[in-house]
Amino acid sequence: MRFVKIENGLVPEQLVEPSKRSKSVRIFDLGERPPATPNPNFPFSRELQTFLSGRILLLEEIPFPLEEIHRHAENGYIEYKPGLTQDKHGFLCYRCGNQQQRLFASYLCSRCGEECVYCRKCIMMGRISQCTPLIYWTGPVPAFSIENALAWEGVLSPAQAEAAAKIKEAVAEKKDLLVWAVCGAGKTEMLFEGIAYGLEAGKRICIATPRTDVVLELAPRFQKAFPTVDVAALYGGSEDRYRYAPLTVATTHQLIRFDKAFDVMIIDEVDAFPYTADEMLQHAGEKARKQESALIFLTATPKQEWQTECFRGKRNCFILPARYHRHPLPIPQFRWCGNWRKELAKGRIPGVVSTWTKRRLQQKKQALIFFPHIELMERALPLFQKLDSRIDAVHSEDPARKEKVQKMRDKQTPILLTTTILERGVTFPNIDVAVVGAEDEIFTESALVQIAGRVGRSPDFPTGEIVFFHYGKTDAMIRAKNQLLRMNMEAKRRGLVD
Repeated sequence: MRFVKIENGLVPEQLVEPSKRSKSVRIFDLGERPPATPNPNFPFSRELQTFLSGRILLLEEIPFPLEEIHRHAENGYIEYKPGLTQDKHGFLCYRCGNQQQRLFASYLCSRCGEECVYCRKCIMMGRISQCTPLIYWTGPVPAFSIENALAWEGVLSPAQAEAAAKIKEAVAEKKDLLVWAVCGAGKTEMLFEGIAYGLEAGKRICIATPRTDVVLELAPRFQKAFPTVDVAALYGGSEDRYRYAPLTVATTHQLIRFDKAFDVMIIDEVDAFPYTADEMLQHAGEKARKQESALIFLTATPKQEWQTECFRGKRNCFILPARYHRHPLPIPQFRWCGNWRKELAKGRIPGVVSTWTKRRLQQKKQALIFFPHIELMERALPLFQKLDSRIDAVHSEDPARKEKVQKMRDKQTPILLTTTILERGVTFPNIDVAVVGAEDEIFTESALVQIAGRVGRSPDFPTGEIVFFHYGKTDAMIRAKNQLLRMNMEAKRRGLVD
């Protein structure tokens, strides 16, 4: 956005009719415009306040007249920030933090009539270019008062209660904390006390997770636990995307639209794709929290560097090595299955995999069978359906994904073939699990630990079998097994398993 100097000061060029623009009138670039001093007598719009507070948006994302937006800017309640800045190192996108010059491009811009550089990294959130302003609220933020926020009547185990106390402490003291809790430890319930404390203290809280599926599962659980609190669920296409709420559950992609919004930022499954591999999402998580705020990471599988820091006391962390039902974690078995790709190409299921599957069908025990790639899974599906026509397959691009998962929940599907899409975020109470091709590079230590964590989660069915079928052991397989063994040993030492 550029500003034209007229009698009343600097006005966005879009507000001045072309016929009234004089060539002698200087046009100011966005970065040259000084912020206005807040006017305490200005009757600011409460609707605009709640819409913009904590967000940083493009003009086209704001359903208010440009004239109204600019009146608030002139009175110090809104500021325009350059979307892109440039220095001797090149361009920087403020919204997503992109500094990779190869991810910038130029085009002939209809807005400024010049060759304009834009950011390709975050273009899926709307194009941001040199002449594009980002709009954010600088006035007072909406206040809320909440009492007796938590209605959950469950009981935490002693270990969960200890973790909950650490989380509450981090919220109160605005500290960073890593909660390293095994799959099935009950991480969501451990958050309740800290969230209740924060809400009652007037803090705005966000729980961010990499996947939409998890947002859809968590948001109703938090709304049930905090029935008097407005809970917003933010994901691509969500109706809540621009709703102000004291408690927000969002995908990490949605954090790109926030700026200094949250007093407490909780990032669930911090090790999961795409968050762990995308600097843009990590930048978004940092940008979305206030300068003085609590940052809490939740994971069952922290990266190796963080594990080392935890064991050496260099990171504030709480390790919970046991599930709340006091049964040890199932340990994966390694079984060689030969050249399974070659077998599938010949129209055969590897013998040991076929035997394992038939036994599950005979025992009427549900199972998940993981494959490293969609095309290999789809090639295997008709072979498995010869054993039982009810066997099905699901993957991230499957339009019937939700329905297939629900059929598995309803026990209509005895065995479900899947990719890593079901490695986390979904719980089936009584299943066995197998991985075909566990040596594939897609099966990292983190992925294999998460997959093993699908087994034995329910207190009614705390045991089960997890098998890694492979054509050669990998370091990731060995590290995953050792991590689970180490957690069981630690749980036993602390008296957390029977």
